[in-house]
Amino acid sequence: MAERINQHHSAPRRVILAALVGTSLEWYDFFLYGSAAALVFGKLFFPSFASMTATLLAFATYAVGFVARPLGGIVFGHFGDRAGRKGVLVVTLVLMGGATFAIGLLPTYATWGAAAPILLVTLRFLQGLGLGGEWGGAVVMTMEHGSDERRGLNASWPQVGVPAGNLLAAGVLWVLNAVQSDAAFLSWGWRLPFLLSGVLVLVGLWIRFAVAESPQFAEVRTTAEAARMPLVEVLVKHPRSLLVAMAARIGTDVAFYVFTLYVLTYVTGTVKLPRGVALSAVLIGSALQLVLIPLFGALSDRVGRRPVYAAGAIGAALWAFAFFPLLDTGNRAAIVLAVVVALVAHAAMYGPQAAFVAEQFAARLRYSGASMGYQIAGIFGGALAPIIAVKLVASTGTALSVSIYVLAALALTGVGLAFAEDEPRPSLRLAEVAP
Repeated sequence: MAERINQHHSAPRRVILAALVGTSLEWYDFFLYGSAAALVFGKLFFPSFASMTATLLAFATYAVGFVARPLGGIVFGHFGDRAGRKGVLVVTLVLMGGATFAIGLLPTYATWGAAAPILLVTLRFLQGLGLGGEWGGAVVMTMEHGSDERRGLNASWPQVGVPAGNLLAAGVLWVLNAVQSDAAFLSWGWRLPFLLSGVLVLVGLWIRFAVAESPQFAEVRTTAEAARMPLVEVLVKHPRSLLVAMAARIGTDVAFYVFTLYVLTYVTGTVKLPRGVALSAVLIGSALQLVLIPLFGALSDRVGRRPVYAAGAIGAALWAFAFFPLLDTGNRAAIVLAVVVALVAHAAMYGPQAAFVAEQFAARLRYSGASMGYQIAGIFGGALAPIIAVKLVASTGTALSVSIYVLAALALTGVGLAFAEDEPRPSLRLAEVAP
């Protein structure tokens, strides 16, 4: 009896560890591509175009991953709600890591011509498929293995994988930047972080195989309540829940990718500082988020998801108008301050976000519903944010237009929060059906 009790209490910790490690590796892969798109892919895969056009094309290949993410959410969400969470999460990790490793081996335009960018887009698409299935499964597993009273905190741990992956990607790039010349990095150094993904995925798989299936999914399967067509049921019976999840997510996504990815292009291209300056700022801000995201997730268990989420959205919207003036100073301390404060505001949104989105759906539809709401929003948020930011500055000549863009996106997040059902609901069991 004592052994069973101990296993019961340790299970959530094992699941959290598996989710955190897995999502960290997946986001490492995803962010690594985004950083490489900002720094080198334009030159390596689109060398015949002007600098601005090549950067836009590189970001366009980056956006392909976001387009693939909803498809991954649909496909893997279907099997996650039908066959189980655990097996799907193993497949997503292998898919993501394999595609990233292959990018590290990919010949450039100078060697293979037009085939090189085509293969790059294909591998980016596979990355998006893997990540599209990963997030929903990791969040659902951590929530369903833990208690209702701690689901904000538990679900926030997969969110920590975002800054952890970003931190790992930025850290690896920062080290390479410090020890390599620009010519060496452009020639072969950029490949090393992609190849490292192969080793990291083996570690993630070793941890993930040791995790038990979700007890709530086991209950769904035992009672024969599994949805036959989860996607159709979410669209037909729960459109409000899906729209709320999407709206709440879009502004958070836009703000994050402006603050962490577009900042690399802006600091190197507009402010004319070395890439290490922006990478260092993102590194520091991401390290702080490792602590803040679970803290804000836990706070949402005490005061509610929406108050914490809304406070972060308001803070990020206001800070967007201080962000670029601080970057324009060219002062390294001011640039670090700009990024760090921006990521503190983002953490206040991101901490409660996973629980907020997943709580919109009952257990039998949760993997599909949460994945669809989160990943479809990514197309309109993070996929377009760097491209829109580049075009806005190019057409208006000022970054103020980007700040207004962030404000508008976060206003949409506010609408999503306002139309959400009152929460938290007392239970997340299979019989519960979201309104």
